[in-house]
Amino acid sequence: MINPIKRALISVSDKIGLVEFGQFLADRGVEILSTGGSAKTLNDSGVLVTEVSDFTGFPEIMGGRVKTLQPTIHGGLLAVRGDADHLAAMDEHGIQPIDLLVVNLYPFEATVSAGADFTTCIENIDIGGPALIRAAAKNHAFVTVVVDPSDYPRVQEELEKNNLVTTEEFRAQLAAKAYARTASYDAAIATWFANQLGETFPLRTVMAGELKQTLRYGENPHQEAAFYVGGENRPGVATAVQLQGKELSFNNLNDTDAAFELAAEFEDQSACVIVKHANPCGVAVAGDLVTAYNRALSCDKESAFGGIIAFNRTLDEATAKEVVELFAEVIIAPGVAPEAAAVLAAKKNLRVLETGAMPDAGNPGMTVRSLTGGYLLQSRDHRILENMKVVTKRAPTDQEIADLKFAFTVSKHVKSNAIVYCKDGMTVGVGAGQMSRVNAARIAAWKAEDGARLSNDPVSWAKGSVVASDAFFPFADGLLAAAEAGITAVIQPGGSVRDDEVITAADEQGLAMVFTGMRHFRH
Repeated sequence: MINPIKRALISVSDKIGLVEFGQFLADRGVEILSTGGSAKTLNDSGVLVTEVSDFTGFPEIMGGRVKTLQPTIHGGLLAVRGDADHLAAMDEHGIQPIDLLVVNLYPFEATVSAGADFTTCIENIDIGGPALIRAAAKNHAFVTVVVDPSDYPRVQEELEKNNLVTTEEFRAQLAAKAYARTASYDAAIATWFANQLGETFPLRTVMAGELKQTLRYGENPHQEAAFYVGGENRPGVATAVQLQGKELSFNNLNDTDAAFELAAEFEDQSACVIVKHANPCGVAVAGDLVTAYNRALSCDKESAFGGIIAFNRTLDEATAKEVVELFAEVIIAPGVAPEAAAVLAAKKNLRVLETGAMPDAGNPGMTVRSLTGGYLLQSRDHRILENMKVVTKRAPTDQEIADLKFAFTVSKHVKSNAIVYCKDGMTVGVGAGQMSRVNAARIAAWKAEDGARLSNDPVSWAKGSVVASDAFFPFADGLLAAAEAGITAVIQPGGSVRDDEVITAADEQGLAMVFTGMRHFRH
């Protein structure tokens, strides 16, 4: 049977709850060993501690780099109680058991996020802390290890309930959490170091995440799911505060991320993006948010039902009054005005997320996709329209150029094959995720006709619009389908062996066409 806790070693960077927890232990006769700032904080608060250097008889050296890395400490953590050889070694070398370890690490991740220089980041790599944690966790049969201040109340409850004894199951849970913490810490260091060396894809890479929330289920009710955050300082679903509404689902999070990332593409004007099943069904920019919303909604009112709505500006009262007329799953914005929040409160189940800022669409970053037995890692598709080359006899007008840029930006966020019709800074038809580019063009045209019909417009909105394709037209048929719908200009990557055929077809139709030299597949 495990003995009650008699000695604890406390060395923490995060001092939240430290004094209260230390006082709890001291009041129950637990001897507290401590170092540096932790010892000072406890002593200054009236909690009696023994400095580690006094306990070991060996001073802190090298500016504090070496203080707990020595046999008296690690022997006390690693000794197997009841093992004759271990007990003999402890007796011979004057090693006393340590029953409770409370350690959290230097704030390396926060230091990197703050933009610190190389030397400062290096100095914030903890060495002694991880060594202590791993030792205590390995010997969790006898030692209780705590790495998270949020666990202090749990530990106190456990000790109160069991007369300063922790159960085997409880120690195992804390040990597992401890190893996960050191693993994520090492992952952060390795990732940062690789970046410092310019190694985009090092020989070994590790991704770490922290549980933000468990979810009711995954894409379908028979699938389990949870949301982990990876530490990237990028405003969005990971940083958002949920102001109201039901719990977010797996699909909610996926679709909301897609919507907000597209909204971030537009900096100069108010923008609204409506997403359904990870595809934008309506996107628009305008001089104000309510106009942008109404224009985005008009593109595909049918698909927008039960969708995700993203804004790139603080949500105002006027826009909120329009939004509540539609059944939506989630609204996300960098800010929500108090007057808007009051309006939205009438829809209790509507999930409202506030991010505090917009992400930088030009930040390269990394994205990951799982495969059986591994995963694919790639840089984020952050580039857009570095070049536009006119390849037809007719050059696009200034208005067409503006709409072409808008359309190509939207196409980047539409599942391939992607065809996007746009006019006057709004989508009028989106064809997404089709096996055939021709069918994608036809679907987009049909959407444009349907949008006009629902708005009591006798003329298809495709007429006079421009079209963007996420990849080249391999044959002229897709372009001709768009021309039949009434488009006037085309933007596409180019690069097909039949480019000349497609250019000729565009010229015969009187279309303007530009090549970008860049495709935006989104499988």
